[in-house]
Parts: sequence; C-alpha cells; structure tokens
Amino acid sequence: MHRDPLPVFDTVRTRAAAMRQHGKASGIFLLYRVIDALVDGFFPVLEAMDDRIDDMEDEILADPTDAQLATLFEMKRSLVTFRKVVTPERDVMAGIVAGALELPGMTDEAERYYRDIYDHLIRVSDLVDSYRDLLSGAVDTHLSVVSNRLNVVMKQLAIIATIFLPLSFLTGFFGQNFAFLVGHITSGPAFLAGGIGLELLAVVALLALFKRRRWF
Repeated sequence: MHRDPLPVFDTVRTRAAAMRQHGKASGIFLLYRVIDALVDGFFPVLEAMDDRIDDMEDEILADPTDAQLATLFEMKRSLVTFRKVVTPERDVMAGIVAGALELPGMTDEAERYYRDIYDHLIRVSDLVDSYRDLLSGAVDTHLSVVSNRLNVVMKQLAIIATIFLPLSFLTGFFGQNFAFLVGHITSGPAFLAGGIGLELLAVVALLALFKRRRWF
C-alpha cells in the first residue's frame, strides 16, 4: 500500500477520463496504463543516480573523503531496494506475456502493450545492475586514490627520515668526547669541513640519489 501522492498518476487519470468519454475504457488497458506509469517512473530516478555517480567519480579523483564513501554505500543500498522491487515485477510480467499467468480480459492487442512493459522492466533491471557495477568501481577508485595518497605521504616521510639519518650519525659521532676529536677539531675551518661540510655533502648526495631514482 502506498498512501503518499503519486504524481505519475495525474496523466493516467487524464487519459482514463478521455477514454471513458469515448467509450473506450476497459479494465485491461486501465491496468496497463497504471503499471506503465509506475514502471516509467523508475527511469528519472535512475537517470539522476547516473548523474550523481558521474559527479561522485569526479569528486573522488579531486579530493576523496569519508563522506563520499558513505554516500556510495547509501546509493548501493538504494539500488538493492530497487532490485528487490523490480525483479518480482519483471517475473510477474514475464509470466503474463508468456501465458503462464492468466490475466482476466487479456487480448492479443493488450498483450503487445504488456510486452512493452516487460521490456521496460528488463531495461530497468539491467540499469540497476550496471549502476551497481559503477558504484563498486567508484568505491574501488576511492580506496585506490586514498591508498596512493597514503603511499605518497609515506614516501615523503621516508625521504625526510633518510636525509636525517646520516645527519644524526654525524652529529652523534662528532659529539663524542674522545681525546682525538677534542684535541684535533679545534679550529673554525676544521669544524666547517668536518662537521657542517660533511652534513651538507650527505644531504646533497642523498637528494641527487633520490632525483636519479625519480623518488620526487
């Protein structure tokens, strides 16, 4: 039971009134128009979801967030609900057009109209499956982008840690209070060459190595 207003029935009421005025109203065709209006109502919703998926893919590539991931899963749940509604309708309509289910008042002419509804339901079902695949791909894209950005951050941190590793060794080595170091490194040039010079040389050598291997 659906107790809320259904705008798609406005056109059905108008056409039904016109058919009654011309004496062409029949139960089988009125039922066709009701079902056809309901089935056609799926397409605008699916088209809006298609546009939303495209927008989500662009947003994910630009800046992936947790909110986008939550939206993707919510859309997947909506498609699951769509499938639960469409699949039984498709099966019932398949039984009607195949003659397995008897519908009172069915004629050869009316059967062609109901077959058109069946074709629409197949199309809706295919679109639901297609959009589910697109959403799964969008989720994978989101996870991949986040993983790639994490790898970039980890690489940057590794580069920084690698640069400071020889600096820490050199400062620790020259900071020892051994008699040789205390007695021989006493002048400014010796300090600049042995202390600051070696550290700068280590940094330049590491940066050259990173650039050669295309780490940045």
